Amino acid sequence: MADHGSPPLLLSVRMPTVGVVLCLLPLGAALFCVVWSLVFDFRNSTATQCRVANYLPSLSAAIGDSTPQRYVWRVAVCLHAAPRFLLTLTYRKLHAVHGAVGADAMAARGRYVYDWLVASAALSNMAEVGALVGLSYISSTENHRVHEALFTAFMVSSLLYMALTITLFSWRHRCTRPSGKEFKSLAWKRRLFAANVCTFLVSAYLYFRHNWYCEPGVYTMFAVCEYLGVLTNIGFHGTLAWDLCGLSLAVVSTGPATDHTGQQGTARRVGGDTQGGRMRSSDSKSQ
Repeated sequence: MADHGSPPLLLSVRMPTVGVVLCLLPLGAALFCVVWSLVFDFRNSTATQCRVANYLPSLSAAIGDSTPQRYVWRVAVCLHAAPRFLLTLTYRKLHAVHGAVGADAMAARGRYVYDWLVASAALSNMAEVGALVGLSYISSTENHRVHEALFTAFMVSSLLYMALTITLFSWRHRCTRPSGKEFKSLAWKRRLFAANVCTFLVSAYLYFRHNWYCEPGVYTMFAVCEYLGVLTNIGFHGTLAWDLCGLSLAVVSTGPATDHTGQQGTARRVGGDTQGGRMRSSDSKSQ
């Protein structure tokens, strides 16, 4: 029950729920686009410039070349983009709070470096989301050069964000006492990052091999690596279910609140486990 004088809580959603929805949007859209392309547009979606046998559409062909796939993918990316920026700011605040808690332990290692890593991780994540939106709305058939540049920016910023995030969580674990969920989150981050790097390298090799030698089936293996890259990327971002398990996204009224005695009080912002500008997690306590 809310305290007397506090603003009425209009909506409250747990952050893990928000994260799951944001992961399911691009995952479901990508799955729809691939299946639709295979069932209803197989010949066009699997065609290659080498005119060799290919049995799976690349992601670019599945999400950007035909309708309704293009519309479904763009709507899903558009819906999940703005909340992704919100999560970026949430992670930035979370890292800053944990850095303040472990300030004494990190003094010898350089608090300045830690703050720089936090800011770099936030910027790289924003660049990843921005590049994803750009390559989704500018298909390879409309402007191949721009699409290719945006895809490169997406991959570089994505890998950079993963590496920086793992570094920050590892640093925090050395300075504070992590919970079981934090250990599990970091372990899965490392696995998914390693898998993402491997699939990226293999897909790059297969892409150039296809263009150089035009061998049957090579582009199909390239498409499989693309799918695995998407899955590992989404899975990495899905670990926020452990990172933010004690937080909620709340919508409150900013007008004057009236308590049960009829007296009006000054509204103050209350959001999940954040109050008075401080963030606290119910699953991890640092001393």
